[in-house]
Amino acid sequence: MKVFFSGFNVLAALFLALGAMSCTSPNGNGTVVQNTGAAPQKSSEENALLYSDECISELEVVEAQKQWGDGIVRIGNVFSKGGDYSKEAAEFIQEMYGYDLGSVLFKPTLASERQFRPSFDAALSYFVGGNDAYPEDKGFAIKPYTNVKFENIGIINNNCRVAIAMGNYFFTPAAGGDDVKVEYTFAYVKDKNGKLRIAAHQSSLPYAPNP
Repeated sequence: MKVFFSGFNVLAALFLALGAMSCTSPNGNGTVVQNTGAAPQKSSEENALLYSDECISELEVVEAQKQWGDGIVRIGNVFSKGGDYSKEAAEFIQEMYGYDLGSVLFKPTLASERQFRPSFDAALSYFVGGNDAYPEDKGFAIKPYTNVKFENIGIINNNCRVAIAMGNYFFTPAAGGDDVKVEYTFAYVKDKNGKLRIAAHQSSLPYAPNP
């Protein structure tokens, strides 16, 4: 797997911003950032209790990606069997995303009216629908899918506390047909229990030029 350290100016800015979430400032003072609808930023002292000091490896990123894909498939399976898929999705978000750690930057694929999901409830709405505040959401995870495959173009983890992955992932519809190709950028931090949590997630359909 190749690791790229140049050519990602936008990602570099994101990388540095996220690094501030998990690193203690030299003078011990945390910076408070106001984000409408997002969780309040933690002080540096609080961050020290929430985040691990261990570096993030590429292998951990790949494993976190597999867990994310398996979680999407699992939500769909519960939905297909008539189970409590909302509960399953809530547990998935709690496990995979860092909404309880601080701000999460989440821009999902199939969102055009309210593209950004800075809160737990907003993310849950995207995955399973049913939230009147987000009427466009039909429930991405309950289409459902039988497989999710990540294909990384690169992983940047030279900051140690933050890792960023970019590439394509492919969703196999349970109803049959071709895999759905989607572009992604994920940023990960590591919590105090050594679990990778998503701090930023942006995905979109590939550009389709007019014929």
